[in-house]
Amino acid sequence: MTVKRALVLALCVGLAAAGALATWLDRGLSPAADAGAPEVIFVVEPGDSLGRVAQNLERVGLVRNGGMAEGYARLLGLSPRLRAGEYALSASMSPRAIFGHIASGQVVTHPVVVPEGFTTAQIAERLQAEGLADAASFSAVCADSAFARELGVPGTSLEGFLFPETYRFPRKLEPREIARAMVAEFFTAWKPLAPEAEKRGLSLHEVVTLASIVEKETGAPDERPLIASVFANRLARGMRLESDPTTIYGIPDFDGNLRRRDLENETNPYNTYRIAGLPPGPIANPGIASLRAVVEPAQTQYLYFVSRNDGTHIFSRSYAEHVNAVNRHQRKRASR
Repeated sequence: MTVKRALVLALCVGLAAAGALATWLDRGLSPAADAGAPEVIFVVEPGDSLGRVAQNLERVGLVRNGGMAEGYARLLGLSPRLRAGEYALSASMSPRAIFGHIASGQVVTHPVVVPEGFTTAQIAERLQAEGLADAASFSAVCADSAFARELGVPGTSLEGFLFPETYRFPRKLEPREIARAMVAEFFTAWKPLAPEAEKRGLSLHEVVTLASIVEKETGAPDERPLIASVFANRLARGMRLESDPTTIYGIPDFDGNLRRRDLENETNPYNTYRIAGLPPGPIANPGIASLRAVVEPAQTQYLYFVSRNDGTHIFSRSYAEHVNAVNRHQRKRASR
């Protein structure tokens, strides 16, 4: 065989090999399924290596060849950028698209509703029920006074500053970051109310504390400014607030039955039947309506209110009126 023929043969073999390699690479790095394959949730755990992620992708059928996908991702420089979390991926996505998705942190988020008037403990339980945070860990973060100061919260905990809203959080998010997002939402809502609070001579801590009481005292939106006016009038006259919800907040493991001894307990710092002025801090996390009611209360002379047991209240200007309202309510309830 002449040298020329040998060279031609070698070239042909090389081209064939290159073609086979190209075909192999093209197949190995092409989507594992045709267009329209359903999305599945793929989890990247904290600390997972690129190799482990690639192996897991192959195991669940999202890529054809985990080793090849790993090498390709390294070639693209994506290895150090992979982020832990849940991802919605499809086998019809290319390996490049899949790894790009993971590297960009486009994690799946889950909704969680924080209702108005929830305490920090209730929010912690809700987050745990939704699989978004450990209740104990979240509660510990919210009780961290140093973290509260870092976020600009005036107090020793985040109670009152976890704004009621519907949030979307990814799983594996640190409890600290969840709390940070809720507090940020609070300050966004608070900003337009701050000038009016300043006009009334109320500090942020006072407004949130009083708003939390208003939130727990009524579920009727139209009553919030009236409830706020009662407490504002009582504070202005040096009267005790005498609020059941504050007293209950200060009772460990409250069983649902508020007793006379509870109202007479002087060791409970939240017992506003015994202490003067506001309790030490918020008793729940108020919504925007209750915050606004405190900085813009109704202009009334009401000093008392009693529940009708239908979510609304009877308001009175004097103690005599209040006693009559209580008696009417009690007779109505007793006649049922």
